[in-house]
Amino acid sequence: MGRVQDKVCLVTGGAAGMGREHVLLLAEEGARIVLTDLNEEAGKATVDEVKGMGGEAIFVKHDVASEDDWLMVVDAAVEAFGKIDVLVNNAGVLVLKSIQETTAEDWDFVNNINTKGSFFGVKHVLPAMEKAGGGSIINISSIYGIAGAPSASAYQASKGAVRTFTKSAAVEYASYNIRVNSVHPGVIATSMTAEIVADPAATDAMLGGAIIRRPAEPKEVSWGVLFLASDESSYMTGSELVIDGGYTAT
Repeated sequence: MGRVQDKVCLVTGGAAGMGREHVLLLAEEGARIVLTDLNEEAGKATVDEVKGMGGEAIFVKHDVASEDDWLMVVDAAVEAFGKIDVLVNNAGVLVLKSIQETTAEDWDFVNNINTKGSFFGVKHVLPAMEKAGGGSIINISSIYGIAGAPSASAYQASKGAVRTFTKSAAVEYASYNIRVNSVHPGVIATSMTAEIVADPAATDAMLGGAIIRRPAEPKEVSWGVLFLASDESSYMTGSELVIDGGYTAT
């Protein structure tokens, strides 16, 4: 217990799925939580769950693709808790279509949330983290930001961008004592992948060359997020934490 005691952790897309698990585990380990999401009902329910555990948390409705929303969220976090120590850029969307079927609207939808959302978060959390003396930024990418696959071009482009943007931010922010790392999950059993995971053949195909032949539970990724949020990872920046059941090992 207490691996992130009293750290203020801002988690986007924290109302459900993997983001919710990040929130709950960070709270269990002593963090004060700023949970943002478009799903107000689920977000407030997760905040109530954190408070029921004896933790501190607030919910802020947030469109990560809106720069104005980011400014509002950072202000709300600082007003509530006085600082921001950790940013988890978790909010993301997935569109599974071939390149020929992918529309400009699909491309913009995915990249506005996955790529632009991460950019805005990193950009606008800097003043608060600089004032706090440093911090840790964790960008959730994907194995699809490393390896290719069919029918996911917009998603892969966005997660590849997050991967290399993370390295750029790590170099640029090192002088501020801010670490920036990316996490690359494999197939995770969440609402985003529910239809695929419900079909054994589709699951097997999506697992590709993964050595561990099952989807991960969200908390198995959250343990990695907790490590990067904590001081245990103090010598890591610009790194890729791959949690993929061995998908990229073969």
